[in-house]
Amino acid sequence: MTYDHILVRYGELALKGKNRKSFMQILKQNVEKKLAAYPDIKVKARRDHMFILLNGEDHEPILEKCRDIFGIQSFSLAMKVENEKELIKDAALEALKLEDGRTFKVTCKRPNKDFPIGSQDMNQILGGHLLSNTDDWSVDVHNPDVELRVEIRHDATYITSKKIQGKGGLPVGTTGKTLLLLSGGIDSPVAGYLTMNRGVEIEAIHFHSPPFTSERAKQKVEDLAKVLTKYGGDVKLHLVPFTEIQQKIFQEAPENYGMTIMRRLMLRISEMVAKQRDILSITTGENLGQVASQTMESMHAINEVTNYPIIRPLVAMDKIDIIDISKDIGAYDISIRPYEDCCTIFVPKSPKTKPRRDKVNEFEKPIDFSQDIEKALNNMETLTFSALDDEKEEEFEDLL
Repeated sequence: MTYDHILVRYGELALKGKNRKSFMQILKQNVEKKLAAYPDIKVKARRDHMFILLNGEDHEPILEKCRDIFGIQSFSLAMKVENEKELIKDAALEALKLEDGRTFKVTCKRPNKDFPIGSQDMNQILGGHLLSNTDDWSVDVHNPDVELRVEIRHDATYITSKKIQGKGGLPVGTTGKTLLLLSGGIDSPVAGYLTMNRGVEIEAIHFHSPPFTSERAKQKVEDLAKVLTKYGGDVKLHLVPFTEIQQKIFQEAPENYGMTIMRRLMLRISEMVAKQRDILSITTGENLGQVASQTMESMHAINEVTNYPIIRPLVAMDKIDIIDISKDIGAYDISIRPYEDCCTIFVPKSPKTKPRRDKVNEFEKPIDFSQDIEKALNNMETLTFSALDDEKEEEFEDLL
């Protein structure tokens, strides 16, 4: 006997009411898509858990992929047996023999109250059976080398030894879609990641200004979009040419209000793209007080141009915490590549940190951007990235 299942435990998902079934179905689809490279596995969802039947597949890479799926609270390699005392005893012994250590503890849970033996009694029965049939193991209930968990559920009993923490949150695709303003910096990919944690599917939009921004800067953003596919499936990236609009702003508007007007135009264009794509919100990586465009006054002036909800997951976070998440998700080394985006190349010497709505409207009113916006949208390029593309690249590199 060996580990033949991965037992997946729900977290917040388990608290859902009437829409719980649809959330579970989306999580199942996300797991199947994430594990598409392993055709022999089977994924089955139950009301209080999900399990992945390995069918001979190597469990290590599958466990690694499960770490990155939102909606999974924790998971474990498991042996599955029928709800019979003797079968459970035999399986627990086999599970212990697969582990390294000298001390163990048995923790039994019995969600299936129809099972005739209580949890505490099963702890004693299994502990005694393990001690009687091994020579080098002893019990330590406080700090064991191995904790065997026995979960007696309605469909079967699952025996596990290690609980691996998942991402938690909600399955991506359960709470709608947002349009992420993706720059080449540290903050916006983290904002996208945290938004996906709430079950939101993302598309991304990036404003680039060739020839002032290079192809390497564009590639940097594409690579960041690829990073996000690891956590939320396919990501569409909309690349908007912004050079002429930026030049017009800084030629015809007061320099110190240029950044404010530029951000307002980005929001206006983003809202138009969102409407075309049936997207109901916009997400940014804004962090209150970090730069001139992210003061309370700037946000107040910039937000005027849209009534779309603006999701700002980072608004009150410490920058160090944002950097830690960026490193954890694999975006940091890409974000710090020294290639400038359009927000940094046209920065005025003294940008207005407390812009007023009445003033920005006064400065904006004489400038007609309608044809410029139309041209930018007509020349917008859309790319689609998939996590499966990266897997194929890795497989190809392994063959070289």
